[in-house]
Amino acid sequence: MKMQMNKDIKKLNIEAKKYSEKLNLVLNEVKKIIVGQDEILDKLLICLVADGHVLLEGVPGLAKTRIIKTLSDTFNANFCRIQFTPDLLPADIIGTKIYDHKKGIFYTQKGPIFNNFILADEINRAPPKVQSALLEAMQERQVSIHGDTFKLESPFLVLATQNPIETEGTYKLPEAQVDRFTFKLLIKYPNIEEEKIIIERNTKGIKIKTKNILTSKETIKLQKFNQKIYVDEKIEDYVTKIVDATRNPKNYGLNISEMIECGASPRASIWIILTAKANALLNSRGYVIPEDIIEIAKDVLRHRLILTYEAEAEGITSDKIIDSILSKIKMP
Repeated sequence: MKMQMNKDIKKLNIEAKKYSEKLNLVLNEVKKIIVGQDEILDKLLICLVADGHVLLEGVPGLAKTRIIKTLSDTFNANFCRIQFTPDLLPADIIGTKIYDHKKGIFYTQKGPIFNNFILADEINRAPPKVQSALLEAMQERQVSIHGDTFKLESPFLVLATQNPIETEGTYKLPEAQVDRFTFKLLIKYPNIEEEKIIIERNTKGIKIKTKNILTSKETIKLQKFNQKIYVDEKIEDYVTKIVDATRNPKNYGLNISEMIECGASPRASIWIILTAKANALLNSRGYVIPEDIIEIAKDVLRHRLILTYEAEAEGITSDKIIDSILSKIKMP
């Protein structure tokens, strides 16, 4: 039995290495355009391989639009940017039916959601009714327009951005929608050396083109292979304990009960496993190790923990709580 398992893992390793080489080519192409932000690029690629969505938080001017646009170019996929504003309507995102006076019939005008890569820029500037228009698309991969249902083509990645500083004219994202995002990533400023390169590239007329590395069909195959990455039962138990510790911290000797109002949902456990598989694949492995879990745990959990007012008043963040959980739960 063990010999057969070892053979299966060896096969997975061989195939994972082939896909990893392709993904590293994608990263190299994107890094021709994007300076710094290596961790963000890795996490975006992991999320795409796991077939999820990303909530990206950061101040304006950090190349969020350029990142997703460049990524779509390397995947030979359709890209669309939607600027969320207070006067935006759900129909502006998903589309609507329009009456043709000449033919006397209604026809469907599809919205920008019918693309492969969607940038939902400043998503928290639109009211909840508009934000909820993304829910069905993100979770079910389909859109309903006046009674008709349309499937969205794969690959499908929603990258939503929000500004953590400016709160005037913004709406808090509903918890149900936040939970639909696989990752919440925090984008930071570039360092001095990186900023010098950014200035040179953007003030001297330097134009760099990227190559198409993966087609849509190859990307779908990659996402399906990610499901096959081996996860040992001990790893699954480890993930279960981490997520359960956000709900029942006292059971694990953690004194953080008064800081957490609501723990992570089962969707968190699913995404930890799927993105850990993608992280393993990116590192040319056909199996998941505990370090893969550690690598993506914060990104999956930070937006799924609802903190109490006391915790917020004391300046305690979700990341600090996750750190305390990871340090307490023993790795297999």
